[in-house]
Parts: sequence; structure tokens; C-alpha cells
Amino acid sequence: MKKIGVIYHPLNEAALPLAKKVAEFLGSSGVSTWLCSAWEGEQLRQQVPGTDLILTIGGDGTILRTAQAVAPRPTPITGINLGKLGFMTELNTDEVMTKLPALLAGEGWIDERAMLEVELIANDEEHKSARIFYALNDVVVARGEIARIIYVTASIDDEPLTTYQADGVIAATATGSTGYSLAAGGPILHPQADEYLLVPILPHLSPDYALVLPPTAVVKLKISTTHQAALSVDGHIGLPLSSGATIAVKHSLNKIRFLRIRPKNSFYSSLEQKLRG
Repeated sequence: MKKIGVIYHPLNEAALPLAKKVAEFLGSSGVSTWLCSAWEGEQLRQQVPGTDLILTIGGDGTILRTAQAVAPRPTPITGINLGKLGFMTELNTDEVMTKLPALLAGEGWIDERAMLEVELIANDEEHKSARIFYALNDVVVARGEIARIIYVTASIDDEPLTTYQADGVIAATATGSTGYSLAAGGPILHPQADEYLLVPILPHLSPDYALVLPPTAVVKLKISTTHQAALSVDGHIGLPLSSGATIAVKHSLNKIRFLRIRPKNSFYSSLEQKLRG
């Protein structure tokens, strides 16, 4: 590896000192490095071309922000965990320096994760506009600040499904199945699965079950509310939604690649430990 980026969480006091330590170690090994805050998305995006590996220092949120900047490039990510759960991270802080030489030597394996493509079609009196986003974890359509249910009319492959009367609806990848979706009652998928989930949030007098959808499925969610709703993509892209807005969700052609050093079957052995904190 000739060039490695080191991305750190800017609000975690331990992140930047560790990032500098890692960069110094890489430099002494003859590797060109660059540092960037995970919150500087555009700067991060400009640095990615020509980079062989990105190390993130923080938690899963840091990885999610990094993934937004990396896609659709195939640059792999290895996460160093400073957070609590770290479902997507690979290394703990006390093993970084001992494991990095193995990664630099070409050891490890590539873990490919599916993403969702999200199209927001805003409908107002003056015009229609469409915007595209990509999600590694989940897409959430939910009520805004006022605590009242919203109506979400859902269809799958243009076939009507139901109208959810709920706090919202989650579309989650397999990677995101251990996050908000799980808290809302959804199942856990193997992280390398291409299927994705549709999960209502606190439904009232409407279906309360989660659906596991094939990667070919296209979900459309149309919002009806007298108050403002909200769209959240991977927990850090947030946009207001007005009544009449439609969100189309489908499997993305883009994938995020993680460079792993742990055994391939370690997901199941570590699952309960992480869920119990």
C-alpha cells in the first residue's frame, strides 16, 4: 500500500491524537498518508482518489460519514473503534499498532456491504425536484418535532402494500439491521446479505411487522401529514419533508468494501457480546 487516509471523529478527544500517531507510524513504514475530519465530507471526497485504504478512528458513525465520501469508489475501509458498539469497526485501540503491519503486508480479506439508493421526490405547488442519496445503514422517514403520527403509503414494485399510521418507517440494509431497525423490532440479517428491511416505527392501527425484501424490490413511500416530517439517511443527512413527498428506495449498484483482519466467521461469535454492550 502506497497511500492511506486516516479519518477521525472531530468531537472525540482521543481521536485526533491517535490519528496522528497512526499517521506517524505509517509514514515511518514508507506509506504516504493524509488526515481529515469525518465531518469535512467534501474535503474527504477529494482526497479519496488514488488512496489504497482508509482508516477511520471513531465509531460506526465515523464509518457512515466516510462511506458517503468513498462511494462509488472501491477504496476499502478499516475501522478503529473509539465508540461503544462498533459493529462495523475492525480494530480496538489497544491492537492498532500490532495489527497494522499485517494489513500493510496485504493480509486480510475484503468484506463487501450492500447499499441503498434513495430518491427523494419533493412535491410542492411550484415544482417537483428529485435528489439522490446512498445509505450504508438505513433510510428513515419519520415525524418531525411535533409528536403526531404521519401517514406513509407504501408500495413495493408499484404494487400497493399498506398505509402506515406510525411515527415513521425504516428501510435498512443488512448492515443497518443491528441499528435503529433492530430497536424498532426488525430482524438481524447477516451483514453480507443483499436483502433489505422495511420496518414501521411504533405503528398505530396498521401493520406492525417487518418485511425482508429481495435486492430487486423497489419501495416507494409517500408522505401524508399536516405537520412537517423528516428524512434521515445514515443518521447524519437530514432533510425536512412536506406532505406529498415521495421517497423511492432500491438496492444500489454501489457497495462499500471493508478490509478485515479478523476471521470471516467472527460475526456470530461477537454478535451477542456487542448487543449486550
